[in-house]
Amino acid sequence: MSATLESLEVGYDVAALPGMDAAEIQTPCLVVDLDALERNIARLQAMADEMGVRLRVHGKMHKCAELALKQIAAGACGICCQKVSEAEAFVRAGIRDVLVSNEVREPAKIDRLAQLARTARMIVCVDDAANIADLSAAAVRHGTHIEVLVEIDCGAGRCGVAYGRPVVELAKAIVSASGLTFSGLQAYQGPAQHIHDFEERKAKIDEAIRQVRETVDLLNGEGIACAIIGGAGTGSYKFEGNSGVFNELQCGSYAFMDAAYGRVQDAGGQPISQFENALFILTSIMSHAKSDKAICDAGLKVLSVDSGLPVVFERNDVAYVACSDEHGEISDPNGALWVNDKVKLIPGHIDPTCNLHDWYVCVRGSKVEALWPITARGKAF
Repeated sequence: MSATLESLEVGYDVAALPGMDAAEIQTPCLVVDLDALERNIARLQAMADEMGVRLRVHGKMHKCAELALKQIAAGACGICCQKVSEAEAFVRAGIRDVLVSNEVREPAKIDRLAQLARTARMIVCVDDAANIADLSAAAVRHGTHIEVLVEIDCGAGRCGVAYGRPVVELAKAIVSASGLTFSGLQAYQGPAQHIHDFEERKAKIDEAIRQVRETVDLLNGEGIACAIIGGAGTGSYKFEGNSGVFNELQCGSYAFMDAAYGRVQDAGGQPISQFENALFILTSIMSHAKSDKAICDAGLKVLSVDSGLPVVFERNDVAYVACSDEHGEISDPNGALWVNDKVKLIPGHIDPTCNLHDWYVCVRGSKVEALWPITARGKAF
């Protein structure tokens, strides 16, 4: 007999229970297709192994310790995240190799980072000599050790120093600092990930690879080795992975995929097809008072539209066309949908969408297999 929500307290705080039929899931919620997820994890790990590089998966995408541990069990060397509070959540869950692929500057956050290094390998990025001194002081104060990567601005135009000599000078400062180890380079070309055209995207990453290669050569000339040369994302990992320069990939979205990555093209002009959609916003039709328009219960409070509206999964007869706080509008010119029908939406942008939810409802076939808490949801400090 399947589980029911009657066993929960009044004021349900989960959309489903393990053992339920998928048809009983309450909406709106995030649903994970476990079979597709596991295939995605295995595919990228196999490709990383074939290219001879490590895979350090990006936890900022899913913010879920259970999923990160699953990726590590499949062969990932560890995780990335962007904030100290994210790192704390993952370390509490038992993850022991964490790169904060970002700068940490506020004294209280640096102090927390140094304390985390008591129980996990902690790596962080810098782009300023003053930050090196602050990290060193905190590590010495707590009797811990922090590994440091110098971030190169290889095209994102955000954090990071120019390639070449500026990187060497920071690396030398790290080598000389107590409590710190220079572990290599962070070189992530973020905007290139979503360039749709293959040749244009390749040209941007080729330039980043050139900058990194020249910097590594300068460091080698100074007798400074890089244990980690990290970067790459779901839109570019083959370029970095086959470069002979990068040795760690930092892909995140590959595990779930979203509509934005669905518009990125391979060399043949087709959508990149190595990975499947494994994460959906499950929504229900709540009104069809307008003959050509269905209204669903998934609006801005459960999905992010910064990279465009969600796409209705495996249907071309209906389309998600607008949203407000609690409602989504689905164009339904042929009257294909009925009230209480459920529809699966592919998020436009996974990362901020996941951060709006507390749980993943994990489904295998027609059954709910597990609930995974979104461990680092709201951890932005």
